[in-house]
Formats: sequence, structure tokens, C-alpha cells
Amino acid sequence: MELKSTLYSVANGIATITLARPARMNAWTGRMHTEYRHSLEQAEADPAVRVVVVTGEGRAFCAGADMQALEGHAAKGGYDSGTSADIPTPGFGVRPEFDQNFAYHFGLTKPVIAALNGPAAGVGLVLACYADIRFAVPGAKLTTAHGRFNMPAEYGLSWLLPRIVGLARANDLLMSSRVFLTDEAYEMGLINRLVSKEDLMTEVMAYARQLADSVAPHSMAVTKRQIYVDQHRDVGSSVAEADRLLSEMVAEPDYKESVRAWLDKRKADWRWPGK
Repeated sequence: MELKSTLYSVANGIATITLARPARMNAWTGRMHTEYRHSLEQAEADPAVRVVVVTGEGRAFCAGADMQALEGHAAKGGYDSGTSADIPTPGFGVRPEFDQNFAYHFGLTKPVIAALNGPAAGVGLVLACYADIRFAVPGAKLTTAHGRFNMPAEYGLSWLLPRIVGLARANDLLMSSRVFLTDEAYEMGLINRLVSKEDLMTEVMAYARQLADSVAPHSMAVTKRQIYVDQHRDVGSSVAEADRLLSEMVAEPDYKESVRAWLDKRKADWRWPGK
């Protein structure tokens, strides 16, 4: 696929997806969503990729849905996602709950880090919330935005946001659609780390490299799966699944390699899912 509204690159085991419509503050379109899913699909299929980073070009992360698209919805009298039936489906096929827009992130095997280089509104905030880890610059504006446009809370954010920041804070952000800053988002636990604009990508990449170098890839994939599947089941089922996985994974070559590397005080040469 020719990328027109995003950029995709891979280096040192890290795939970087950049929303690239800086003149429009990286406003979201059907084309951008299609390209984003395409790039995620490429990262999932590439055994050399261990971590995915998503960020924005220019001064914004993503300003939300493109206003021209919103005007089009009003003119048509209905919603049009702007995507086709053959849009890529990374993360699909794991659980029926994950086979929906943005929920597909929960079916991915690789961690996604959002690097919020500027404002994120509406679907831009949704995208950031579906990432596993969030870094951000101080003072950037965030908003769910939907209330001012007579829209519902979008893409499952009413399910996800209470799980990230708690019900009381999520109610405030969702019901008011107010603007809040990344500084407040950090205090409420929505942002993992605040970093200056100059150092943002350096710190994000250093963290991504830490994940790639210090965590066995199968362990990462299984842990991510456990985290999101466990949101839909009871604690006993979680324990039973963990016990089953433990029995399977200690029989794998990467477990033996991990132990040898630890004893030898060297970096492990993990092979999953294959080199």
C-alpha cells in the first residue's frame, strides 16, 4: 500500500508509525485509519519488530476527525467511516470482543507505545488510550471532544477510560468533553511519563529498546494477551490460565536460553517467533 497520510519505518527492532498530515494537525481520515492498520499488520508480521511506536508529525499528535469529514457526515445525514470492507485487520481473530475498531489493539502480540508530541482530541485521544504505554510532552491539550458535536463516547472509550483512570475521573472527562492538559493526565494516571518535546522521542525509543532487549518476545506477547483477556473474565480463570501457560512456556527453548543468558551475564538470543 502507498502511504499518503502516514509514515512507517523500522530500526533496531522498533516500528515507528507517524501520523503525517501536519498541515491538518494530523486529523484522522478513513485513509489514515486504513494506512495505520496496514502498518500495524506489517509490524505484526515482521519477526524483527519487537515494539511499535505511534506518534504525530509536526505540532500535534492527532486533532481528531478531519472537519471536512464531519461536514460530510452532516451533509449525508449519516456516519461514513471512509474505510472499505477490505481494510486490514491486525489483531483480529483473538477474541470476538477485540474484532472492532481500535479494540483490535488488544489482539496484537507486540506492545504499542503512543508518543504524544502535541494535542490529541476525539479519535486522537482514543488512539492514545488504546496504546499500551503513553509518553507525552507537558502542556499539550487533550479532550474526548464528542459532546460538543452531539456524538456518543467513541470507539469503546466509555469502557476503556474508567479502567485506566477510574470511574469518577472518566465520568468527568467523558461527560464534560472538557479540555485538559497532559500534566493533569499524568497526575490521573492516563500518561505514563511526561517528557520535554526535545527529549520525547529519545526517551520513547530508549524505553522501547529496553522492552525489546530485556523481555522475551513470547513472554511479551503472552503477557499482553493476559492483560486484556483478563479484563473479560474472573480471577480464578486468570490464575488457571497463567498456570497452564507457565507449564507450556518453561518447556520452550527461549526459557532455557533465558536462564543460560542470566547465568552467563549476557544478552539472551531469543528465537520466538523465529529468526
